Amino acid sequence: MTSLPEGLEPLLDVDQLRASDRWAIEELAIPGVALMERAAEGLARLVAEAAPGGDVVVVCGGGNNGGDGYAAARLLRGAGRAVRVLHTSDPAQLSGDAAVMRDRLDGDPPAAFSADGLRGAAVVVDAMLGTGFSGTPREPVAGAIAAINALDFAVVVAADVPSGVDAATGAVEAGAVHADVTATFHAALPGLWILPGKAQAGRVAVVDIGIPHDGNPVAPWCGLIGERILSSYPRRGQESTKFASGHVLVAGGARGLTGAPSLASMAAMRAGAGYVTACVPGSLNDIFEVKLTEVMTAPLPDEAGAHVEAGADEVVDRAQQRGGALVLGPGIGRSDGALAFARRVAREADVALVLDADGLNAHAGRLEVLAGRGKPAVLTPHAGELARLLKVESAAVNARRLEHVRDAARRSGCIVVLKGDDTLVAEPEGRVGISRGGSPALATAGTGDVLSGILGAFLARGMAPFEAACAAVFTHAEAGRRAAVLLDGPDGVIASDVVDELPHTLSAGRLE
Repeated sequence: MTSLPEGLEPLLDVDQLRASDRWAIEELAIPGVALMERAAEGLARLVAEAAPGGDVVVVCGGGNNGGDGYAAARLLRGAGRAVRVLHTSDPAQLSGDAAVMRDRLDGDPPAAFSADGLRGAAVVVDAMLGTGFSGTPREPVAGAIAAINALDFAVVVAADVPSGVDAATGAVEAGAVHADVTATFHAALPGLWILPGKAQAGRVAVVDIGIPHDGNPVAPWCGLIGERILSSYPRRGQESTKFASGHVLVAGGARGLTGAPSLASMAAMRAGAGYVTACVPGSLNDIFEVKLTEVMTAPLPDEAGAHVEAGADEVVDRAQQRGGALVLGPGIGRSDGALAFARRVAREADVALVLDADGLNAHAGRLEVLAGRGKPAVLTPHAGELARLLKVESAAVNARRLEHVRDAARRSGCIVVLKGDDTLVAEPEGRVGISRGGSPALATAGTGDVLSGILGAFLARGMAPFEAACAAVFTHAEAGRRAAVLLDGPDGVIASDVVDELPHTLSAGRLE
């Protein structure tokens, strides 16, 4: 597996986090108890920031997560806070560094957890289940999770990860603590940024515990997508031509669905493509001629405004002659002819491919056939479309998004972009990029078509497929945020507003 590209902030999985700890302890001779003390200092600091006054209740489990809690309780008491310590695991069973922190605790001893013990708390620290947890919480932790979530006014700060969340994947099998702030130590974990775990984590704060990043032998495979991903976006220069800026074919459209390929085409233009050709049903061509000024059209054979398989020949020929990238599927519909058209074009077009909407549905249960393509392909499903591709239920995809997107990438040999507030970009070799989200303006019809057009432009301009997909996801979300600011909120944003903000987004992303 190659390293993460510039612009992805590394996230460590559970095994990598442990390996990083071992390296610091064994190779750099940093005592484990010193690492835990620094973690507790950061945790206590976040508690003080989240709730400067009032009673603190620290709920400690077993293992190192409980050790972090005991240490933070001592530090908060030392700072003059009233702190009650409750336990969900017998403190006498602790060992190693966690036992040291238990023994250092002064003042009132820890008491067994009860809901009554939470009364009057201004802030609750969840230090029950740590990074190694997966599955379903058992009692008394399950009851403690429910009691903490039932509190009306207390601020909740989680240590490492909200109890009940799988730190590696974001899966939540049963209940999980709903935190306002999560303190994660040394590096964030994927599960804090992937739904449903992301929804439980609140604000994620990475606490530096003194483990160096330079020289660390751990090689992350997962990262948060940031602005520097646009450093690989090729800018136009004085010698650029429309041909050098890349050609995008957009194949789609049907009666009643002319907006989708139009949005994809305009997004490709605004994202920097030199020229775009919309391959559309011939009987609807006049509509596209009116809707699209800067985009060329190629009328194809159709039946009642729907694509038919015979039209695939021209799309394949244009792709062969002009290269670039092909966006296949926006507004194509689900007629038998359109689905056959999509399957044939996807199989035979010898250019980089973006497969979206009903282009994806044409391949439901047929993921493996895409693995035989000679050129890269990027699939852009939402959860329902990915479920159909994998022949599973949508609920299963939403419960384990990382697992399913990686499975789809492996089986298809394609990069898969699983859309959502936590959009995941997975490649067959295992690397994953995660969007920070936070762009509710995108929750409107047509924005998926905009993403496909951006991605088509980036591929046509020669960006490496994984970087192109990550950069397109970032650009799409940022343009949505900009549109929401311009329109005083996300609720009135429509897809064309996002298209309009693409040049401003790309200009702001210019890194000199």
